[in-house]
Amino acid sequence: MRQSLLSLAVATALLSGCSLIPDYQRPDAPVAADWPQGAAYGDAAREGNTPAADLQWQAFFRDPALRQLVQTALENNRDLRVAALNVESYRALYRVQRAEQFPSISADGSGTRQRVPGDLSQAGKATTSGQYSATLGVSAWELDFFGRLRSLSDQALQQYLATEQAARSTQISLVASVATAYLQWQADMALLKLTQDTLETYEASYQLTQRSFDVGVSDALSLSQARTSVDSARVSLAQYQRQVAQDRNALILLLGTNLPADLPQGLALDSELLESVPAGLPSDLLQRRPDLLQAEYQLKAANANIGAARAAFFPSISLTANAGTSSSQLSGLFDSGSGSWLFQPQISIPIFNAGSLRANLDYAELQKDVQVAQYEKAIQTAFQEVADQLAARTTYREQLNAQRALLESTESYYELAERRYRTGVDSYLTLLDSQRQLFSVRQQLISDRLAQLTSEVELYKALGGGWSASEATPNEN
Repeated sequence: MRQSLLSLAVATALLSGCSLIPDYQRPDAPVAADWPQGAAYGDAAREGNTPAADLQWQAFFRDPALRQLVQTALENNRDLRVAALNVESYRALYRVQRAEQFPSISADGSGTRQRVPGDLSQAGKATTSGQYSATLGVSAWELDFFGRLRSLSDQALQQYLATEQAARSTQISLVASVATAYLQWQADMALLKLTQDTLETYEASYQLTQRSFDVGVSDALSLSQARTSVDSARVSLAQYQRQVAQDRNALILLLGTNLPADLPQGLALDSELLESVPAGLPSDLLQRRPDLLQAEYQLKAANANIGAARAAFFPSISLTANAGTSSSQLSGLFDSGSGSWLFQPQISIPIFNAGSLRANLDYAELQKDVQVAQYEKAIQTAFQEVADQLAARTTYREQLNAQRALLESTESYYELAERRYRTGVDSYLTLLDSQRQLFSVRQQLISDRLAQLTSEVELYKALGGGWSASEATPNEN
């Protein structure tokens, strides 16, 4: 008996290697082999030395305050915590599905003792009887001859791996979001400081114009224009005070806790805050970006589900078997000759199901086609995101250089207009125009710098920065 069970187990192990899962072929990337070329791109794709996937965020961000904020967010952000818990949940589901391939062995014991009254007994007197048993066996173990359980297990594995990549993608997005929120906060504080300084200048100019009006040198129109500048600056001051407060609140939400009490002094907005990264080739994104790996794992899961749908057309064979001992007396449960065994194979062959198995297979194949389209769309989206940020890298630098030159010209215009007004050559309207232009150009310079830094962060994110490429293929055992 033991030899027969051993032979059956070996045969089952060999036959269970059969799989009806289609051979997986990665779809061709529906994008160009290289990044777009033109004046908007320049040499942006070749800047930097370390690929984004190999450049950890600690090295990409040079600002010590920003590095500490990112670390705090990674430890406390609730969205990232949920993503990590989802990974563990899908890992548990995979383990549950994988366990279906193996027999479930249990040890059972039972006992009954019964007394029958005499008026119910054929012998006409009360009788007492009992039955006791102890068994070790396997209950309804499906022999996976056609790979149905193995296909479902592979599908669960691919879904688990997809969830793991989704968690990586969440982490990369969190790092970029914290950086963007921090830069926005710094830019708005710079705009607030600029507005405060400008307001002081406007108030000083207004007071000077007021004194000139009092002695009859300036007219009422100049005084009114000076007052308009002061009021306009106060409007901007309230606006930036509100934005700085809201920026701080948004950053705290991303951190998942309050701002660190020991937060170091951050670098100035015009400092070298970020490291440059090269773009590489579009094909590199397939191994760099977690969202693309996630989409491919989901495609593999759909492919595995086809194998399970195909296997459903074939017979399902299950086995129940046990061996043990039985006796009418508890004391004789393990006596010689009390042994018992049960061997109960069962086969179920689908004959008529009104086309449900065929429909289920069609559905599985259609779902794979859906996943192929979604995978290709994810690649196209990734290509666009990187191409957009490469164009932003070049054009924002040119825009910043032009804005700095415009600032120098505007400062010269303001200084000249102020001298001409004080000497009585020009009216106050010319000075007012130069003041407003100078304030506007300085504001725009800060905004352009923020946009340029934000685009660099988005490029780093689009290239899959923030995690090691060696971690792209987790352990599948």
